Amino acid sequence: MSTTLLIIEDNEDILANLYAYLEPLGYELDCARNGRAGLEMALEGSFDVIVLDVMLPGMDGVTLCRTLRDKHGSATPVIMLTARDTVADRVRGLESGADDYLVKPFSLRELEARIRALLRRGHYSETPSTGGGTLRFADIEVDVPAHRAARQGRELRLSPTGFRILCELLKAAPGIVPREELEHTLWGDAAPGGSALRTHIHELRQVVDKSFDVPRIETVSHVGYRLRPEAEEA
Repeated sequence: MSTTLLIIEDNEDILANLYAYLEPLGYELDCARNGRAGLEMALEGSFDVIVLDVMLPGMDGVTLCRTLRDKHGSATPVIMLTARDTVADRVRGLESGADDYLVKPFSLRELEARIRALLRRGHYSETPSTGGGTLRFADIEVDVPAHRAARQGRELRLSPTGFRILCELLKAAPGIVPREELEHTLWGDAAPGGSALRTHIHELRQVVDKSFDVPRIETVSHVGYRLRPEAEEA
C-alpha cells in the first residue's frame, strides 16, 4: 500500500521539487496551494502525513493545524515548513498541534527521513504493561487505544507527539526517561537535534501542568525527564 502525502504549499518551485523527489520514491502526493483548500482536502481525504507551509494565502498554517486538531480532532501527523527559526515560532507551531518542523531552505533527503519517522510512530501499537491499554501515574491517566489523556479527570488536549511523550513518561514513571532514548523513540535515526525535544516538552507542560497546582513533568538536569511522584509534592 502506498503512502499518501498532502502537501499544502503555495510556492510552485518548492512543490515541483517535492513532486520530483518524493514521487519516484513511491509516495502518492496531493497538493493544495492555499490554506482553506488545504483544510478542506485534509478533512475530506485520508492522508498518512501532511506537509504544511506556515505562510499560506487564505489561512495560515498555524491556524490550519490548530483547526484540524482542536475543532476536528484530526490525528494525522503534520510536518510544518517555516522560514522562521526562533524559539517562539517553533513553540507556536508545535502548540498548534504540529508534530515536527523544518526550516526553509531544507534538505529533501531530511524531509523524507522525517516523513518516515512520523510513519513509524503512526504504526506504534505497543500495549502498556497495565491492563486494558490504560496508563496511570499519580493524577494522570491515559487511554492508549482511544488516544485520550486526562489529569484529575479533566481532558488533556495533546498533539500526537505530546501524547507519545506522555505515554513514554508514564511507562517509566517514576523513573527517568533519558533524553537520548526519548529522541530515538520519537524520531529514530532522524532526530532533529537542537531544541526540538525541549520545545515539545514545553508544549506538553502547557497542557499537563499549567492549569494545575502541582507541576508533574520534571526535567532531570543533563539526564532526561520524568513524572514527579505525589510523595514529592509537599
